[in-house]
Amino acid sequence: MNFKKQVLAWLLALLVAFPLPAAVVYIPSTAQPPASNREFRAMWIATMVNIDWPSKPGLPVPQQKAELLAILDCAVKLNLNAVIFQVRPGSDAMYASSIEPWSYYLTGAMGKAPAPFYDPLAFAVEEAHKRGLELHAYFNPFRAAQPSKKWQFSSNHISRTRPDLVRQYGNLLWLDPGEREAQDHVLKVVMDVVNRYDIDAVHFDDYFYPYKQQDARNRDIDFPDSKTWKRFVAGGGKLSRDDWRRENINSFVHRVHDSIHAAKPWVKFGISPFGIWQPGYPPQVKGLNAYDSIYADSRKWLMNGWVDYLSPQLYWAVESPGQSFPVLLKWWLEQNSKNRNVWPGIASEKVGRTWKANEIIRQIQIIREQAGDRAGEALYSAEGLVQNRGGLASALAQGVYSRQALVPGSPWLNSTNPAQPRLTVAVGGKLKWEAVGNEAPFLWVVQMKTKGQWQTIILPEKVRNHSLAGTPEIVAVTAVNRSGMAGLPTVLQREEHPSK
Repeated sequence: MNFKKQVLAWLLALLVAFPLPAAVVYIPSTAQPPASNREFRAMWIATMVNIDWPSKPGLPVPQQKAELLAILDCAVKLNLNAVIFQVRPGSDAMYASSIEPWSYYLTGAMGKAPAPFYDPLAFAVEEAHKRGLELHAYFNPFRAAQPSKKWQFSSNHISRTRPDLVRQYGNLLWLDPGEREAQDHVLKVVMDVVNRYDIDAVHFDDYFYPYKQQDARNRDIDFPDSKTWKRFVAGGGKLSRDDWRRENINSFVHRVHDSIHAAKPWVKFGISPFGIWQPGYPPQVKGLNAYDSIYADSRKWLMNGWVDYLSPQLYWAVESPGQSFPVLLKWWLEQNSKNRNVWPGIASEKVGRTWKANEIIRQIQIIREQAGDRAGEALYSAEGLVQNRGGLASALAQGVYSRQALVPGSPWLNSTNPAQPRLTVAVGGKLKWEAVGNEAPFLWVVQMKTKGQWQTIILPEKVRNHSLAGTPEIVAVTAVNRSGMAGLPTVLQREEHPSK
């Protein structure tokens, strides 16, 4: 027997003595993976006076980008699923706009574009979506400016182009909500962003009419809209002045809601009003009356379904006697007759200053207890989380945010579930899938069952594969659309065949 024949004989003997392991294949399965965890988890990225980003005006573009990416990476590490990015601090723009000037807070000079040029909002949307995060574009609707000696107005600021729509109020410049053309201008700004950018939501904060300012004798200054009010009365208007102001805001909110959904039905509209609608609602609640002072009838917006989510700013502690967090949250949830999403704003910025991290942890647990699978919250704001001030970021990541979560769905925006993806397990243990149908998913839910234990991973739409660790008994992939609606999972189970 020559050498080659001897080697072949030895190999055959080895195969008989030690057969190759069975080939692992996956076949369709009727098994059902567990439902995905649902909770809105967002943080605000405030740009007004450089609260969160950029750290100061006029930074070099590479540093601006690096700071923003650090915030988005922090959101991922915390298993957040959304950021609320302020794009319009005061009738200016943190993005390329033909309607309003570049913001001083970005470049250090109002009207000056970044150099080398880039568009921060386009950059933020792209990078957020790469990370599986929703990007909510956050506007201050009627604030025209908070003037500073550090900067000058550009020639295309609203105070220069349409001074007839702007009112001086204390140290602020404010668009008069009673002026239809002022409302039209803000709506035009909002819809310009909706139409040109792939945002996931439009977000307004609590500034409608301004909070009361005082004169030198500490008396409240009334908002200077006498001219507009007299025109309303002369035209036959019958409302009281306070009701007229509230109706200006109500009609504007309704118009914004309808305009957004007419253009892009999947784009959500959210508002974060002051956390108290009126003192006495519920009975033990005390504090500022937003209904009377800034003319915000936020309960009406929720009850009429003019918002897709409401984030009342519940910036008080659990044990606060006149503004109890759980008491206020329960009241807001009870006003939700249209079954929209109520995701309160919580004051994470107080941790490391006046609160300990456990205060925020308790509030998140209370939200979950009261809201169930529609739970969610927005953390104000990014700076303290990036700095891990008071250990809050660590406490969140190791505790209540230790697992990923999907944003609760908004079925009134789109009740159609996305199609089941095509799913295969390639040689080498790589899970691969493809989208089916005309609607591109926003996220993928990948689930694996190994030794009886399920693991869930949420991945952005552009990711279409995942390397398996070992050989799970069951694998599943589910598509999730822009409205948070999940389709049926495609499920495969392991089956072993003896090698031949």
